[in-house]
Amino acid sequence: MSDRWLAAWGLGSIAFGGASLLVPLYLVELGASPVQLGLLAATAAGVGAPGAIAFGRLANRVDRRRLLVLATLIGVAISMAAIPFLTSIAAVIVANAALWLFVSSIGPVLTMLVVDDTPESQWSERIGLVNAYQGYGWAGGLVLGTVWPLLGGRLLAAGTVTRSLFWLLAACAGASAVLAARTLPRPVSSAHVTDGRAVRRVGRLLATSSRGVKGATFAFSPTRLYWTTRGIDPRRLAARTDRTLATYFVAGAFFFTGSAAFWAPLPLYLTDLGFDSGRVFACYLASSLGSAACYGLAGRLSSRYDVRHLQSGVLAVRGALFPSIVAVAGAGLAVAFGTVGLLLALLGVTWAGIAVVGTAIVTRLAPPDARGEVLGAYVALGAVGGGLGGVLGGWVATFGYAAAFAVAGGLVLAGAVLVASLESISSGDRTVTTHPETVAERADDDTAMASSTRRE
Repeated sequence: MSDRWLAAWGLGSIAFGGASLLVPLYLVELGASPVQLGLLAATAAGVGAPGAIAFGRLANRVDRRRLLVLATLIGVAISMAAIPFLTSIAAVIVANAALWLFVSSIGPVLTMLVVDDTPESQWSERIGLVNAYQGYGWAGGLVLGTVWPLLGGRLLAAGTVTRSLFWLLAACAGASAVLAARTLPRPVSSAHVTDGRAVRRVGRLLATSSRGVKGATFAFSPTRLYWTTRGIDPRRLAARTDRTLATYFVAGAFFFTGSAAFWAPLPLYLTDLGFDSGRVFACYLASSLGSAACYGLAGRLSSRYDVRHLQSGVLAVRGALFPSIVAVAGAGLAVAFGTVGLLLALLGVTWAGIAVVGTAIVTRLAPPDARGEVLGAYVALGAVGGGLGGVLGGWVATFGYAAAFAVAGGLVLAGAVLVASLESISSGDRTVTTHPETVAERADDDTAMASSTRRE
């Protein structure tokens, strides 16, 4: 397969990454309240989940999947270009929901194109490469948001810098659609991956793969959600879930919800501190890069040390860091900016540990014959927690940012306590590793299929 289309995917991801923070900042400019910011985050997650599933199922019924990718990229471009013309907060929330419906719909279909056009022995490598390009593009969008206020402020009239960034990102999405039309794979319909075991294989590869830059601040992944939940049978899953695994899922509900409750009102808090949009983008970039840089380290540590202590430890640190961010209020702008950047970078590091070690724990606790379903349920839990946390964080922030960040930290600390109580995961006989291919191979029901994807 030619890799030229990856450049198009990376270019489109610049638009996704920039939009992830630009829309909340634009809503702040319009005078949004914390509750409205929470609704913005919750509706994006709420439409993203069914959008990913609906488009994934639609892609299974059409011969030309690439047309769906092109349509969604064009939809992203149109949404991004239209939002700056909206002055109603409610209208922006609706437009943002449409935007993330398009963004969420692309991933599952693109993964189908990758596996359809690639020998099974190369699936892991190709999926990893796609995720890498998306991560680079997502980071590029945050970098663009950081530097554009400086560049645009010199070239454009005051008040138009934010709107011009929307149009620049829309141009990235539009250019991505043009390049994708020329370079996307064209697998024949007879090559579509529909076999149940193959679908479960792809789902496990995605559920256990290292997160990219996007995952540093956004736990929800529509692509993972679609693939890892396709084969879930709720009754079978409930029958195969023991008390320890159920307790860990409750802990996950706490720390996923708490994390989302922190991020929802954060753009408004940082703006109230006096940060311009460039500084806010820079802080988010620090968090994202801090996380991305530590995924490998988290995997190595989880294979050597007690995963119960690792997971409860990083959760405790994360829970303590959330409310500590209010300490910068009243400090000078330079001091506040440096301190917040450091705190968010540390939060990124803790997320790397939570994401990687959490996957290792779920893999250990899940019964071998239901491991794929359990991993899928864990991914879905992150999506649900993201939506609930957005609403909760926005609502509590109406009583003060200190209250919102304290509640977020308290929820994460509650998750840490529950994880620390699970002594049985410290005494497991199996060695836990979070290297994507190794976990997927161990989890696969079909030994021959698993061994075919091993990379030295």
